[in-house]
Amino acid sequence: MQNVRRYADIIASLEGVMWLSLAWSISLSVHIGSTEPTLASLLVIGALVVICWAHKPLRYLLRRYHIRKRRTDMWIHTLALPLLLAMFIHIMLEALLGSTWLPPKMLLFNILATAGWTTYVMTLLIKFAIHRLKTAKK
Repeated sequence: MQNVRRYADIIASLEGVMWLSLAWSISLSVHIGSTEPTLASLLVIGALVVICWAHKPLRYLLRRYHIRKRRTDMWIHTLALPLLLAMFIHIMLEALLGSTWLPPKMLLFNILATAGWTTYVMTLLIKFAIHRLKTAKK
């Protein structure tokens, strides 16, 4: 049972990296004025989706692991909370300091989403270490 959870956690973590790479590529595209980073990220994500759907053994493997709960936890850490915090922080800073030096909202979201994903992964590692210690004592 623990292997199933561990594989689901790994899959959810990799999916989080995939979406973070897309978000950062959008910010990079806006910064340099070219759509190449975003298109490259979309190409990689599209290839991974096609491989996961078309490759029969991988499709069965992914279906076997119940990753809905893990993905929901990952989405809360990398999307829901950073969106709300980025909006709140940007509005507060704009009201207090004006909008002359503020970074774009997308950059603020990317920073918060990366911090949220890092928190998610560190939580998984701590849970894994605690479980490893409990099973080692038995």
